Amino acid sequence: MANLKQLSKIPERLSGGHRLCPGCGASIALRQVLMGAGDSPVVVSCATGCLEVATTIYPFTAWKVPFIHNAFENSAATMSGVETAYRALKKKGKIDKDIKFLAVGGDGGTYDIGLQSLSGVLERGHRIVYVCYDNGAYMNTGIQRSGATPKGASTTTAPAGKVKTGKSESRKDLTAICAAHNIPYVAQATIAYWNDLVTKAQKAFAAEGPAFLNILAPCYRGWRFGSDDAVDVSKLAVETGFWPLYEVENGTVKVTYRPFKRKPVAEWLKPQGRYKHIFEPGNESIIEAIQAGVDKTWEKLDKGFLV
Repeated sequence: MANLKQLSKIPERLSGGHRLCPGCGASIALRQVLMGAGDSPVVVSCATGCLEVATTIYPFTAWKVPFIHNAFENSAATMSGVETAYRALKKKGKIDKDIKFLAVGGDGGTYDIGLQSLSGVLERGHRIVYVCYDNGAYMNTGIQRSGATPKGASTTTAPAGKVKTGKSESRKDLTAICAAHNIPYVAQATIAYWNDLVTKAQKAFAAEGPAFLNILAPCYRGWRFGSDDAVDVSKLAVETGFWPLYEVENGTVKVTYRPFKRKPVAEWLKPQGRYKHIFEPGNESIIEAIQAGVDKTWEKLDKGFLV
């Protein structure tokens, strides 16, 4: 497990003073991930999104590492080119450093627009860590629904009203999709369990091939909770079983944190304004459907399967 004393000696690679919203889960997630790289040099590519826009407003940058801004859809593809060039230069003896490569995208740039790019990198076997900071919608462009938006959530393109009660479809299981590529390391994590997240980042950077981390990073603007509640909301996601913490290491599924007794998923939904409508009389079936989905996921995890 990650050692706090050792981690405290690692210099910050994402500085404060950026323009992300106060309490943003994405910046917390990336600071923890970068700790997992240890003292090794890191090159970062980042798809267009909240994290990129708010940390690189010209002429300023919050990144203390080489940073490449990409289009929405090609963070993984760009980093695959960088990693390939690095291997070629190292083979020729022009580079002797052990450099780590980190590609980053939000759920819009990963679950949806960038899925093809990500799949190609995993299939080709580039030694890259890809991190998705999952905030459950296209937050940077106006809180539109994405493939990561959970069932029942109200967004600007799937609003709750008289006709529909938020998003009617279930979220995409991207972690399972990445695990199906048979890569060395895949994991789910969240910002509330820093030791679990940093340890998984360490394993990802050490993997002999591609690694994928799916990190729940709550957005208080899109989820409609207090700006200082992101960590508490993340913890509830785990304690209710909505966001299981697990890893798939060389094909073996392992739950890394198991709640002593899972709380009802309603306890995670209730603090979020995007779910306010499902607690109105007549919408009980939505909560029941979400709970059934959580229970089904855990039935599979308890048997060591993802699908």
